[in-house]
Amino acid sequence: MSEIRPLLIHGEWVRDTGATLSSQNPATGAQNEALAAATPEVVAEAVRSSRKAAADPAWRRMLPHQRARLLTKLADIVAARNADFARAQMVENGKPQSECKAQATAAEGIYRYYAAVCETVGSEVTPSRGNYISMTSYEPYGVVAAITPWNSPLTMEAQKVAAALAAGNAVILKPSEVTPSCALELGRAALDAGFPPGILNVLPGTGAQAGDALVKHPDVRMVSFTGGTESGRRIARAAAEKLMPVALELGGKSPHIVFADADLDAAAAAVAGGIFEGTGQSCVAGSRLFVQRACYDALVGKVVQHARALALGLPDAPGTQMGPLASFVHRERIEKFVASAREEGGEILTGGARPGGASLQAGAYYEATVIAGLPNTATVCQQEIFGPVLVVLPFDDEDDLVAQANDSAFGLASGIWTGSYQKAWRVAQRLEAGTVWINTYKQLSIATPFGGYKDSGLGREKGISGMRLYQQQKSLYWGL
Repeated sequence: MSEIRPLLIHGEWVRDTGATLSSQNPATGAQNEALAAATPEVVAEAVRSSRKAAADPAWRRMLPHQRARLLTKLADIVAARNADFARAQMVENGKPQSECKAQATAAEGIYRYYAAVCETVGSEVTPSRGNYISMTSYEPYGVVAAITPWNSPLTMEAQKVAAALAAGNAVILKPSEVTPSCALELGRAALDAGFPPGILNVLPGTGAQAGDALVKHPDVRMVSFTGGTESGRRIARAAAEKLMPVALELGGKSPHIVFADADLDAAAAAVAGGIFEGTGQSCVAGSRLFVQRACYDALVGKVVQHARALALGLPDAPGTQMGPLASFVHRERIEKFVASAREEGGEILTGGARPGGASLQAGAYYEATVIAGLPNTATVCQQEIFGPVLVVLPFDDEDDLVAQANDSAFGLASGIWTGSYQKAWRVAQRLEAGTVWINTYKQLSIATPFGGYKDSGLGREKGISGMRLYQQQKSLYWGL
């Protein structure tokens, strides 16, 4: 490994923090680099920087169209450095190169979208009930902490940072210790775009050190977190002590539903993409497949064929459709889940093991796996696996389906395949999920709010309300 890579505080690259992280390539097992890690003392320094930057009139009073200009410039830089951003993600979490490039392009679009929202969205004049005019205005919280996951850092960081900056805040970005490089590249791009020092500080570090210190710091006035449900609970408890608002996008165990009147070929392809794309490391992965009994054998057979045909390989190899898992520790976790399925009587229809072949032995690879023969109460049906593991379950009618689909602590997303729009409407209304896809799956838009029910989180990111998430509302009365 070469010299320690620094973190970013107030426009300066800081290398000597007293702690380090090591980044590993999950495709090869090789070490990427060593990085400076944030300690609680470094977090305190970054918060002081962000607080100063947020209060500076040059930022605080910046007009919306001027902030929009900065966000547009940032989008231009992300576009110009697409390959660099894509590679930074690929070598740390193992996503195929094509998917990483697509996510870098998506990130660019997120900055452009919030530049437009920032410049064009107005506040409201509210109905008067007396001799006055009343209206609302929206103000930033000040210092916002954005804590992001390792599965899709390019897009996860963009949707938090873009919205919070458009809202007028200073942002401290704490990326996952598994994938810190995309955030550091973003910090460099923000400086090059002309954002004032301290408006975006980037602090790689562990959750126990950097994350905990950020959440509990009295001058951090809002936290946006994407990650596991238990970590979300800890953040919520700390936020309650401070009476601080939080946005929590947490786990999922999404039901993907196929009725007998659906286009089975299209449904099977979408089911396979919905769980195996990104090696299943997605909060909205359709990990529970509910199939109407009349088409169960036909549909499941098609899905198994898709799973077996997936090209598993090095992320930058031509034609690779599924890369490694993001870490070797995570692969061990997935193997334990599959072992529990076997112990509980599940039948492995395909996969369920590490792949053969010498070229993949050094990486954290795992085969696309389909499991049948388990009830919805089984461990692999109730807990989020976050890997390429699909559990298939039959259902008989709508009431049976809804009861099983909603029998979960989670409620992030769901999918329905049917030829009847009336049936799709009925079932969609009954599902406890923040997103319902109908005759499609995993379509995502920065313009559409996103979030979960139940243990899948609090609040909604994306869309116009995604900028308002990072603002406080104030009411003004003008006496006449």
